Amino acid sequence: MPSTTAITVSQLSRLVGLPGAPAIVDVRIDEDFDADPRLLPASVRRDFKTVSTWASDFAGKPVVVVCQKGRKLSQGVAAWLRHGGIPAETLEGGFEAWRDADALLVRTDKLPPRDEKGRTVWVTRARPKVDRIACPWLIRRFIDPRPVFLFVEAAEVPAVADRFQAEPFDIDNVFWSHRGERCTFDTMIEEFGLESAALDRLAVIVRAADTASLDLVPQAAGFLAASLGLSRMFRDDLEQLEAGMLLYDAFFRWCRDATEETHNWPGAGKPS
Repeated sequence: MPSTTAITVSQLSRLVGLPGAPAIVDVRIDEDFDADPRLLPASVRRDFKTVSTWASDFAGKPVVVVCQKGRKLSQGVAAWLRHGGIPAETLEGGFEAWRDADALLVRTDKLPPRDEKGRTVWVTRARPKVDRIACPWLIRRFIDPRPVFLFVEAAEVPAVADRFQAEPFDIDNVFWSHRGERCTFDTMIEEFGLESAALDRLAVIVRAADTASLDLVPQAAGFLAASLGLSRMFRDDLEQLEAGMLLYDAFFRWCRDATEETHNWPGAGKPS
């Protein structure tokens, strides 16, 4: 009989990257993590031994708990979370099943340090458009579900990065930047090891719009127009980022699921 408190690799992989995805908590012991220090997308590491102290951090949201094999550690933590009223499942087969299925994993060697609340902190130029919305979208959906983004004057980005221990991106002469004809979004996909056909397809659209290579793919012109329109609608950069998340969510779903779908006006006498 299938477990009522477990989710399969295929089920969870369909949720990864979506705005309604469950929180993923990695409770592998240090030895197992050190043997393969990659993480499921947007997952956070927690110590199973201290679950009583951090369980409330996930109140009000569904959780999937991951250990090495999907046995005692994840099942115990998930049971503890359910005791606190948090809907929690375990990943069937654990990290090993996810890895063996070649599901998406995030490299952690390039992750910036986290602040005292466990968040990554990033800084870039104010008035974000294509690439500077794409990168925060990628970080939030696949790298860190609770990041901090600081938008400041372009000339102040290096100093703010230094004073506030923030990771600079999408400016010249930093690690997270354009490389040749590829934009910062491409750099993040590569450095975090996000091998995904849907993300690669989205990256081409972002690159074309960001570098004014609008003949590269037919979606680029509309994507750029939407981005520029958003920049005119909001004075606050964080409000603009929140609005832009929906645009990138929609394009990601199109890249993943809908590239073969068309829409035609029904002919006379035909059902709609």
